[in-house]
Amino acid sequence: MDKIQIIVTVCRAAIAIALFVCLWKVLNWIWFRPKKLEKLLRKQGLKGNSYRILYGDMKDSSRMSEEAYSKPMNLSDDDLRPRMLPFFLETIKKYGKKSFIWMGPRPQVLIMDPELIKEVFSKIYLYQKPHGNPLTALLVRGVAAYEEDKWAKHRKIINPAFHLEKLKHMLPAFYLSCSEMLSKWEDVVSVDVSHTIDVWPHLQQLTCDVISRTAFGSSYEEGRKIFELQKEQAQHFMDAVRSVYIPGWRFLPTKRNRRMKEIKEAVHASIRGIIDKRVKTMKAGDANNEDLLGILLESNFKEIEQHGNKDFGMSIEEVIEECKLFYFAGQETTSVLLLWTMVLLSKYQVWQTQAREEVLQVFGNREPDFDGLNRLKVVTMILYESLRLYPPLTTLTRDVNEDIVLGELSLPAGILISLPVILLHHDKEIWGEDASKFNPERFKEGLSSATKGQVTYFPFSWGPRICIGQNFAMLEAKMALSMILQSFSFELSPSYAHAPQSIVTMQPQYGAPLIFHKL
Repeated sequence: MDKIQIIVTVCRAAIAIALFVCLWKVLNWIWFRPKKLEKLLRKQGLKGNSYRILYGDMKDSSRMSEEAYSKPMNLSDDDLRPRMLPFFLETIKKYGKKSFIWMGPRPQVLIMDPELIKEVFSKIYLYQKPHGNPLTALLVRGVAAYEEDKWAKHRKIINPAFHLEKLKHMLPAFYLSCSEMLSKWEDVVSVDVSHTIDVWPHLQQLTCDVISRTAFGSSYEEGRKIFELQKEQAQHFMDAVRSVYIPGWRFLPTKRNRRMKEIKEAVHASIRGIIDKRVKTMKAGDANNEDLLGILLESNFKEIEQHGNKDFGMSIEEVIEECKLFYFAGQETTSVLLLWTMVLLSKYQVWQTQAREEVLQVFGNREPDFDGLNRLKVVTMILYESLRLYPPLTTLTRDVNEDIVLGELSLPAGILISLPVILLHHDKEIWGEDASKFNPERFKEGLSSATKGQVTYFPFSWGPRICIGQNFAMLEAKMALSMILQSFSFELSPSYAHAPQSIVTMQPQYGAPLIFHKL
């Protein structure tokens, strides 16, 4: 009996200790650690709201975003800051640029100084992409999410797929996809009669078709399932991100968690099927390796062969993740770039006319070619200015994984760094009094001249981790815009409501109906 009592007592003590440890960890996560970090930040002159348990500033931020999204913007207004990052803007007005906000129990320090931004982007092993929410992996991972050696290995294997020489071979796929879209428009727009078209679904279909062809050599229909599923996954992901992440929550069988896992498995199966077919044809010596998947697999096989070890290459699971990234990043970035460029050219007809004159001067009515696309100065200026005013991502975030000094700041591990792209791209101190006005002239002498050599413009990020697909996106956008300008003039429809919103990338809340006139 004594032995049993001893065992029971020991078990109770063990349970009590375990519960105490768990309780301490929870209290440390939601209160003690945030308050300690807050004290360290305030000591260095950084200002922000006092920490509020668990949620921090998230409720206020969500409420302000909901208010901003509740009605469209003024049509003549291109200052997106109050709409896209209202809480960030309010914080800076209240506390100045040296401030921080609370996204849950972790503080985010706003970095607005170009020299500090340059340091953050350059020291990629010290400032890493945050992995706080494991649901990110259900949407997309790949080279954009990896760090250190794994990132370096994947970047090296993928690089050949995005060399300019390889991109030249993809122009026919760009042209074919654009031609199919324009044919649909020509069916409804006659020479004498104008017609309203909501271009947003068409541009999404165009860029998805381009990715399907250039990544997998397949048509849009074969990739449609992947595209639709990833689109739904992005919405679920954004809903999750806007709420506080609680460790372990993703394992609960909630409706959203179940659906996100179902989508991940379906996308995985679709891409796996495409890869298995390609590997089979490559082994038979019948494959055409001019598309992204073919180049990636070939580069991967070479890397493994060269070192005689599979560890130097990617597994099939990793190749699948890179293909998901091709689909998501390639389709999303270019579709929103084209969308906002067309909206801006609808508002500023003088620039639409200048762009068309340049396109007709370089190509006439011929098919745009690689050399000609690279000679388009006005079109390039317009695309740069569109990316400045309407960057695909509103903010970039980095994790501080160890105690570090950034400029005059001593940042402890656990801090998040926020680089608010929208705020920097619209900053009057950087761009002048017309910072929120559409003025492609500012890029007349190129990017370096426009930014005065400072890191103040980064629609595709910057430094070693700059978006690997930026040349792909720019070439595709130039091709599509040139072909549209050759065939049509366009203006905003009276039914157009100017309402950008962030669903991972910046998208139109109510579509983009434009009135088209056949030339």
